[in-house]
Amino acid sequence: MASSKDSSSTSNISRSTFHTSRGQSKQRLDTLVVQRGLVESRERAKQLILAGEVIVSGSAQVKPGHLISPEAEIAVKQPPRYVSRGGLKLEKALQVFQVDVRDSVAIDVGASTGGFTDCLLQHGAKFVYAVDVGRGQLAWKIRQDSRVCVIEGTNIRTIGMNRFQSSIKIGVVDVSFISLQKVLPVVTQIVDPTGEVLALVKPQFEAGRKHVGKGGVVREARVHVQVLCDLIRFIRGLDQSVMGVSHSPIRGPAGNIEYLIWLKAGIEGTSVDWEKRAVQVVQEANAALQ
Repeated sequence: MASSKDSSSTSNISRSTFHTSRGQSKQRLDTLVVQRGLVESRERAKQLILAGEVIVSGSAQVKPGHLISPEAEIAVKQPPRYVSRGGLKLEKALQVFQVDVRDSVAIDVGASTGGFTDCLLQHGAKFVYAVDVGRGQLAWKIRQDSRVCVIEGTNIRTIGMNRFQSSIKIGVVDVSFISLQKVLPVVTQIVDPTGEVLALVKPQFEAGRKHVGKGGVVREARVHVQVLCDLIRFIRGLDQSVMGVSHSPIRGPAGNIEYLIWLKAGIEGTSVDWEKRAVQVVQEANAALQ
């Protein structure tokens, strides 16, 4: 995260205070955070504010659109490790599943701000294809990195294989408003048969609408279990092996508990009963993220 030249850092807090003429109109908090150089994009500012990481005049402010005085002191609790919180989710997957991405060519499906891509690069990936259906979301730090090929405005389900100049060994997936069951068949074809795929499971986009509550949150543990079990069965139907299932270390923006799943091509590589394990993972997630 970029730090303001006018800010100081004490106890992992980056502060910024601007003195302006009185009477200047109030501005959105997310806009001011970017203007002061505390983060590199407005999207990143929103994420930090929603996570309670931005302090305004001594108190946490969790509304990106909150109007504040340009004279207010703004502090970011600590410089984030990655360009978005998504990097922390993939980091856990790499650690728990012991997946080594060093010197690998990877594809990040649903790259968005670039948290997964950033994590891959920081863990030694040689090159990353960052694919997203949207445009203009990728953090500048990632966009200008020579190890990244940015493929924007592109639906992974219609992408041509000629877009990739190298054999891809690692696939990572973080998509929204679409089920993994529509995306994984394509990703597993793009990734080399000897490669691996790590996907973030978001229950709100996997469960039926009747199971999604207020604010887009799936609260019932049994629905989470069903989502994981359905996905595990689907993956097996793709001639892929489920190698690991865990929960994300942090909740999604709306408060949803999310999950991590690791798969490889071929015969099941472990004797674990993954559907039974799904029940345990959901219990662990609810205990850890209360």
